[in-house]
Amino acid sequence: MTKSNYKLTKEDFNQINKRSMFTYQLGWNYERMQGSGYLYMILPQLRKMYGDGTPELKEMMQLHTQFFNTSPFFHTIITGIDLALEESDGVASKDAVNGIKTGLMGPFAPIGDSIFGSLVPAIMGTIAATLASEGNPLGILLWVGVAVVYDIFRWKQLEVAYKEGTKLITTMRDRLTALVDAASVMGVFMMGALIATMINFEVTWAPTVGEKVIDIQDLLNSIFPRLVPAIFTGFVFWLLGRKGMTSTKAILIIIALAVGLSAIGHFVFGMA
Repeated sequence: MTKSNYKLTKEDFNQINKRSMFTYQLGWNYERMQGSGYLYMILPQLRKMYGDGTPELKEMMQLHTQFFNTSPFFHTIITGIDLALEESDGVASKDAVNGIKTGLMGPFAPIGDSIFGSLVPAIMGTIAATLASEGNPLGILLWVGVAVVYDIFRWKQLEVAYKEGTKLITTMRDRLTALVDAASVMGVFMMGALIATMINFEVTWAPTVGEKVIDIQDLLNSIFPRLVPAIFTGFVFWLLGRKGMTSTKAILIIIALAVGLSAIGHFVFGMA
């Protein structure tokens, strides 16, 4: 048996999407990263295509447990193309499927992470945080709305990719580099704007030299406005790069610093 006679249905797409959204990253590991999650996501459909316990099923299962890692916002595009090939040619599509997965996971990773992991959250998060800091409930609703749009996008792309098949690769190939560069620049720009507008870290210490009071914060602003928030943000990035450091530990350290420095009385720390 080299060719599948099974045709995917709407129920199959729904099942794959549910596994994609709720279980895809649960099997993540340092050896094969998303490999086991990818197999689990499409395993019921592989069984329908090749039959339980068949050599063909075992062969394709081994293929899909190999190293795989890409953006969780785009991985079902690869899955859709993969399933279209396997449905058409069965095990004979093995090399093509492996090439598709290997060739697209790299380009899709920075695009998805830059746009959906950095760019959109930076822009919409800034707007939502600003509204929320002003007591406007639209801030929460906006952020929830963005998450809903994310999920709808992820849900729809699988079937579109399946229908388009390999044509999707040709259509997007020439635009991948430009999209990555543009999204990266825009993401960095928005992160800089977020730091400058939302991080409030001021030095309130004003020592007296003779009869003159020196306002340290005004002095820093004359050198580089919002310099202290930028330095503190750099410290947080450095902290996250330390061995054994986790985001939870970093948050606790930031809270401890905020309370401790505020208690000293020479600093004001918080969100603008």
